[in-house]
Amino acid sequence: MNTHIPLVLTLWLALVVLASGISCSSKPNHSTPPPAPKSPLVIHLPLPREQGPLSLEEAIARRRSVRDFTDQGLTDVEISQLLWAAQGITDPRGFRAAPSAGALYPLELYLVSADGLYHYQPHAHRLELLSEEDLRLAVWRVGLEQNALRDAPAVFLVAAVFQRTANKYGARAERYVYTEAGHAAQNLLLQAVALGLAAVPIGAFYDDELQVALSLPADHEPLYLIPVGYPDE
Repeated sequence: MNTHIPLVLTLWLALVVLASGISCSSKPNHSTPPPAPKSPLVIHLPLPREQGPLSLEEAIARRRSVRDFTDQGLTDVEISQLLWAAQGITDPRGFRAAPSAGALYPLELYLVSADGLYHYQPHAHRLELLSEEDLRLAVWRVGLEQNALRDAPAVFLVAAVFQRTANKYGARAERYVYTEAGHAAQNLLLQAVALGLAAVPIGAFYDDELQVALSLPADHEPLYLIPVGYPDE
């Protein structure tokens, strides 16, 4: 029997292992993979209702500007309904609750509450958390210290990207965007009444300072602040 065969086989296997780059070390490779990018926190809102106990006529008759609120917070259902009324998708083709010139939808909605700052995403009907800080006091300061901005449990901001409309309509875009903001705001105000809530539209604030206070994108220009809550009788 040839006693050199096992030795030859052993040497051959060692060469194969080395050539293939396989480490003979018994210690595993624990190299740390790069961290995965952090995904933004999103909150999927409850589905909005399309029928309620209050008629449109009653909501119009009862709507008043209310500036005094209790400290009771809004529910996710109420927030969902308010956002949907202002800019929610109401048609499979992507049309929204408020009319828009050329269906270009320049408006962007934000929510400021004790839980943080949120950006509404209409197509997914969800909120993206932008900050966990309660920024209502900052909004109050740049809003001429109107107490409704500080005391309401929720402050809705209507902002606009004018260029979306200007790309098609040129100089008339400014008129169209301001008109559209009015449509969305009135929808939100009437929806608040239908939910047993109260609200007040506010246009008096320092635009640039509000944009900085909320770290808004440069092209998201603030147009309307709407504090919403339970009325303090």
